Amino acid sequence: MSQATLGDDEELFGEAASEMREDVESSLEQAWSELPAADDVWETDADNALGVLNGLKSALDAGDAEAHLRDAKKWYTMGQRADAFEDADDLEAEIEDLEETIADVSAAGEQVGDLASTIPALRGALQEAETESEAEVDEASDETDDEDGEDDADETAADDDESEE
Repeated sequence: MSQATLGDDEELFGEAASEMREDVESSLEQAWSELPAADDVWETDADNALGVLNGLKSALDAGDAEAHLRDAKKWYTMGQRADAFEDADDLEAEIEDLEETIADVSAAGEQVGDLASTIPALRGALQEAETESEAEVDEASDETDDEDGEDDADETAADDDESEE
């Protein structure tokens, strides 16, 4: 092989390594941009708890972040195996950070989804309990009124008996 060809190969390999790193960085950047904004997760315009939960559930959508992360990992793995990166510790650390963040967003979304599906049933159970409790209070109140009415009648009869004597 001629000296010029070997030099060309190294130059091409260097370009390919740079392009691979750019591909990894670009995919990571796209993945980060797909994640929800902090304010979208924090702020709400809902009027009730279920509205808040549904809004939060929608906000906790990672979009295509996982697909972009997969692309980044693919290019990173190829570059690592080809020993194309001189120093890829920063890429590896960012990939790990992104994986953790996506996992956190997904886990939070699942928890909020579970809670959002539980709240309507809980509200119904509480409303039913309130209705039953109010009915019991009304029943007890009616019984007390009936007993008070009997006592009043007995007292009136006793008063009448005393006046006849």
